[in-house]
Amino acid sequence: MNASNPVVLRDSHAWWEAVKKDPEALVAWLLDQYRGEATAAGRIEMLRDAFAEPGTRAHRILGVIAGQERRHAVWVGDLLTARGIEPKIGAKRERYWKETLDVVRDLETGCAVGAHSERMRLERIEAIAADPEAPPDVRAVFERILPEERFHARAFAELAGAEALAATQGAHDLGRRALGLAP
Repeated sequence: MNASNPVVLRDSHAWWEAVKKDPEALVAWLLDQYRGEATAAGRIEMLRDAFAEPGTRAHRILGVIAGQERRHAVWVGDLLTARGIEPKIGAKRERYWKETLDVVRDLETGCAVGAHSERMRLERIEAIAADPEAPPDVRAVFERILPEERFHARAFAELAGAEALAATQGAHDLGRRALGLAP
């Protein structure tokens, strides 16, 4: 952030109110969601394979989460297709991950970064699911995703533990700020 281009912070409800009223912003966000869901499984499997022993509870849980992320990509892709938009993974300036991935040192810190990002995402999904004025097709997809995202946030936090969550909080705060989201 610099003085000529300050970051405007807003909470998830204010963010959603602005996005849902701007068709271009909504499409851009849906494409971001598609890309995020489609690429999340690979990141989670890399974390699992780097730090979790095959056959362990952590290995199994991370595998379940990766599979659910793939399913979410299909659901968001179907939503885009139904709206006449080609689901594609375009180039994206990494803002959040640029601030957070360097703190991953082991399974616990990797899961802590996952827990922080899932909770942040959960705030947005809950805002959409709770909004009776949200586009019905968008709300329906994110209502479907919501219970699994709640599971992801809880599972990552449990695998991380309090110490790793605290140790990665600063990086998460920087990433959240890079996205323009207020705590």
